[in-house]
Amino acid sequence: MKAAPLLWLISALPAVALPATPDPHFVDRAQALPVQQIYSGGWEHFVGGGVAVMDCMHNGYPALFAAGGAGPSRLLINTTTEPGAPITFKVADGFPALTDVTGAYPIDIDGDGWADLFVMRVGGNVILKGGPQCSFADVTADWGLDPGDKWTTAFSATWDAGQTWPTIAIGNYVDRKNPNGPFFACDTDFLVRPDGRKFGVKIPLTPSFCTLSMLISDWRRNGERDLRVANDRQYYVKGGYEQMWHLDPLRQFTEAEGWDHVSLWGMGIASADLSGTGYPDVMTTSMGDQLLQINTKGALAAAPYAIGTYAQRPFKGDDGRPSTGWHAEFADVDNAGRMDLFIAKGNVDQMPSNASKDPNNLLMQNPDGSFVEKADVAGIATTERSRGAALVDLNDDGLLDLVVINRRAQMELWQNATPGANHWLEVQPRMDQGGNAYAVGAWVEVKSGDHTQDQEITVGGGHASGHLTPIHFGLGSADSAEVRVIWPNGTASDWATVPVDAKTSLRADGKGLTVAPLF
Repeated sequence: MKAAPLLWLISALPAVALPATPDPHFVDRAQALPVQQIYSGGWEHFVGGGVAVMDCMHNGYPALFAAGGAGPSRLLINTTTEPGAPITFKVADGFPALTDVTGAYPIDIDGDGWADLFVMRVGGNVILKGGPQCSFADVTADWGLDPGDKWTTAFSATWDAGQTWPTIAIGNYVDRKNPNGPFFACDTDFLVRPDGRKFGVKIPLTPSFCTLSMLISDWRRNGERDLRVANDRQYYVKGGYEQMWHLDPLRQFTEAEGWDHVSLWGMGIASADLSGTGYPDVMTTSMGDQLLQINTKGALAAAPYAIGTYAQRPFKGDDGRPSTGWHAEFADVDNAGRMDLFIAKGNVDQMPSNASKDPNNLLMQNPDGSFVEKADVAGIATTERSRGAALVDLNDDGLLDLVVINRRAQMELWQNATPGANHWLEVQPRMDQGGNAYAVGAWVEVKSGDHTQDQEITVGGGHASGHLTPIHFGLGSADSAEVRVIWPNGTASDWATVPVDAKTSLRADGKGLTVAPLF
């Protein structure tokens, strides 16, 4: 695989000098959780362990849906009292009882403005329709989804042109019913296109290679959304690789198109434009090296080792065996105007070839584009068997807090208390017509001084975890900003001034934007 030179990444950074910021700092709020929420179970729950985050109260304080594996999954309602206050939760009343859950993704399937949940399970998958006051009801049959009886571990979604209902991708792991498994026994992934205002028949994505993460993204910035698939070589053993699918017409990318057949223990996917080029770079977690690929106008190449993201062994302690990476997420933890990277780590269970005490990573991006480990300094370098996670503002103060789901241990809740007064903004593009209410597939660009950032609105990626929340941008010391939206149909809005240190909704008004407080 080709490697991208670090010099290229550095040269692509914005010309404006973004100031250095204090080290990140998190406060443990797990004691405020109302229940022991543990991802438990046997072999079928070695993988998975996700969390879905969405503001189902529409009040700026997101709720959590946490997978429980063989144990109960739970919806936790955010009861934080005011911006910046200690984060607290309560268990939701009347939520559908679900076990054997591996993870979930929030997505507004029917376009009514309320987050629904696609719940992945060992067994039949479930769609929960969301409504006011965090109400949820099972609509799997009503919405035409064949729940299947698979070991589902991955999900992604997009809206095709002219459709009011999403196309979804469902990733399945090992075929539990194969008597010759688990090795060489990968189950089949599926694409499901809409049939009116319901889901149609499942279309097999073959070959399939024991999938653990999926992400639909316009990574080439040509208006076409493609499906990236992370696959686990532990069970496909040989002959498999990380995949990319064209969705229209449906076919795999080929090596002749520049898609190298890379084999990883692919666990999770994170995507973000790290250097302001307009093209999203991609992290794929694995055992050993965590693979960051730099995107040069639609051509991916492995980042140089010196960038500091490979995180192949525990960064502290005396266990020199390889790490095991799971959830990955890019986000601006200190609001410096640069994307940082969180990686959840943890042994599969008692795998002797890999580290048993494997701390989670918090890799902070330096002004030169390299990354430095700060998890220990930040206080979040725990060594449980971590799986899914989310970086989301849970107490409405403009700092991204952290939730981590652990196998055989209590989930973690960390309140971001990083010092300093860096500015930020959060924006929520909305579409009132066409079914795609949260503008999945849009790109949001923010300009502050000479510094421009962009983020794509996607559903999927990570490890069994996702969130449907406003798009967060750190601004550093900039106290003003402009934003524009490139809508899913490719139409670009004009630039509009937006308030700083605030959460804002954006709606199309001709070529302009209607800017309004989100709450």
